[in-house]
Amino acid sequence: MSSAGEGLSRPLPEQVRAHVVELAAQVLGAMPGGTIPPPLRGIAKFDPRKRARLGSAPIAAQLENDKEFRELVAEALTAAWPELVAALAEETVPPAAEPVLVAAAAYLTRPPGWAELVEQAREDIDRAAALGNQREQAETRLREQLAAQRTAAKEEIDRVREQLRTARSENADLRRKLHDARERAKAAELRAQELDAATADARNRVAGAGAAAEAEIRKLKERLAEAERHLEASRRAAREGRSVEDARIRVLMDALEDAAKGLRKELSLPTSISRPADYVTAVTPGPPSVRAVPARALADDDPQLLDQLLAIPNLHLVVDGYNVTKTGYGALTLVDQRSRLLTGLGGLAVQVKVEITCVFDGAELDGPVQVSAPRGVRVAFSAPGQIADDLIRQLVRIEPPGRAIAVVSSDREVAESVRRMGARPVPATLLLRRLGRA
Repeated sequence: MSSAGEGLSRPLPEQVRAHVVELAAQVLGAMPGGTIPPPLRGIAKFDPRKRARLGSAPIAAQLENDKEFRELVAEALTAAWPELVAALAEETVPPAAEPVLVAAAAYLTRPPGWAELVEQAREDIDRAAALGNQREQAETRLREQLAAQRTAAKEEIDRVREQLRTARSENADLRRKLHDARERAKAAELRAQELDAATADARNRVAGAGAAAEAEIRKLKERLAEAERHLEASRRAAREGRSVEDARIRVLMDALEDAAKGLRKELSLPTSISRPADYVTAVTPGPPSVRAVPARALADDDPQLLDQLLAIPNLHLVVDGYNVTKTGYGALTLVDQRSRLLTGLGGLAVQVKVEITCVFDGAELDGPVQVSAPRGVRVAFSAPGQIADDLIRQLVRIEPPGRAIAVVSSDREVAESVRRMGARPVPATLLLRRLGRA
């Protein structure tokens, strides 16, 4: 649709054209039959929803060429948007007006400078379309990025799930191996008990055989002594040479000596005679442990208690960190308290060669604490929602039965609970004295 003769150098923008055609189609449906332009009478009979779509070209051509029909449509537009039409008549454009509506109103009412208004609306529409394309492109890029992130997240989830399945499988294998190891350990303990019983029985048999051998040796010695006496008597009776009786006695002595040597060798008798006290059955002393220390009548505040505990082989010393630091130097900051205690424990680990674990309460911390643990000292913070007392009990409970464990804490509940689990509680003051001596 060209309107160069009316002031437009290019056809109306498509959006403006569709708007004026839609408005003209509404007006066309309300016009009396005699006033409808002949080219549009057939279109006027269409359904209102199809009129603008099917009769777009004839309606646009009629608006372009039929001034009266255009003015009728302009009157309908003026009735719907009187403020806009009045503003355009005064050569002003409302700031909030839509460019499509401004161009349609300018095209239909033809105020002064209407062609420039249509061109300006065309620029606004093109600019809005460009912005819309940019927005659509940006949305497309964002959708692509979101899809890529979702794909990466799904791959990461799949990878983590695979790792979780692998970890669970490995955990099941470890549990099975642990069960097998425990079964083998039980079987080994039973076998060791059987071997101990067999060894005790063999020792009893050897002791009986040794006693019988000793009795036989005593008899042989008596016979040998008797033979020696006979030999001495024979020597006194004979003055010259050796008689036949002397030869017989000599042969008997040699036979007795050979018999004694052969019996000793056959029975594998020791070179020295056993003492009677060796055959008395008694309980042999066991290795030192934390349960043996209280039997020495040492009080909990006795300075020698900690020294005797540290002398036990393979001892595990568990320290309630803040309980000790607040007892000894509570005026310092928590950082200085930890540093001072860990420095002392590092020197103690070098001196006594025992396993040391220092536990701090980390339930109220905002994040991980940077701590430089000295050599030979394990530092542990309780997890969020867990207090240090529970972590100490867990450390004691996980140790195998019979392991020597000492827990340094002045907390009565901690001391009683670890004592029931087989550990030896030690007051914090004893550790502070020991560190002060170092």
